[in-house]
Amino acid sequence: MNYDPIKYSLGKVFNNSPILRKLFYALLNLLLLRAWYIRRTFKQWARTAPANARVLDAGAGYGQYVYFMSQFSSTWRITGVDMKTEQIADCNQFFKKIGKSAQVQFVEGDLTQFTAAEMQDFILCVDVMEHIENDTQVFRNFYQSLTNGGVLLISTPSDKGGSDVHEHGEESFVGEHVRDGYNIHDIQEKLAEAGFSHISAQYSYGTLGALAWKLSMKFPILMLNCTKLLFVVLPLYYCIVFPFCLLFNYIDVRSTHKQGTGLIVQAIK
Repeated sequence: MNYDPIKYSLGKVFNNSPILRKLFYALLNLLLLRAWYIRRTFKQWARTAPANARVLDAGAGYGQYVYFMSQFSSTWRITGVDMKTEQIADCNQFFKKIGKSAQVQFVEGDLTQFTAAEMQDFILCVDVMEHIENDTQVFRNFYQSLTNGGVLLISTPSDKGGSDVHEHGEESFVGEHVRDGYNIHDIQEKLAEAGFSHISAQYSYGTLGALAWKLSMKFPILMLNCTKLLFVVLPLYYCIVFPFCLLFNYIDVRSTHKQGTGLIVQAIK
């Protein structure tokens, strides 16, 4: 199943005004479990971050993480990189409307070829690496773009059911993925080969987290792929499942998982 058309349709609905877009960001932060892990880890880094920190969101998408990170300090300079020209223009327009264009910029770039013009203190990469075949080159580019002591934070599916693939031969739920998920040891080895040290990885999306993902993302997307008319049913559907998703996400992010369908990986240069 192709995920991008659904994301594009949702984006069009919420891009009509800055208020709607901020509401969209807030909903994504609550529904997407990976956002809970990212926000927690980033807050820990931000406590000791340089006053003039430079931050890169590699594969920025809608810009929700750029918006979140921009709220910590007006002296930070944050760059979002994405391959989609329309997405870049849309994000730059939004951040200009809310008065953050001096602090935030979005640029078009292919991560297999992109290195930052200025050294970065923190690089965030959320649900991007599973879309890129030449991942080792991207890891090398991240390493080259970081200052000494700089931090790379990656969220990506694992090979323990990521992309909703549980058995050999099953098809990925997301058609745009070039790999179903990373082995926890393989991704650490690739980052070490790129030059990173102090690499740590943990599973996310345990049993309850995986269930929350099905309720909040998989089932609604399957419905919308049948017919866009089901957009009118979504508010009622989310009214029912939303409290359960919040509870499951809360428990998952505060638990240690022996296995999970997601990975949170942190590496230091």
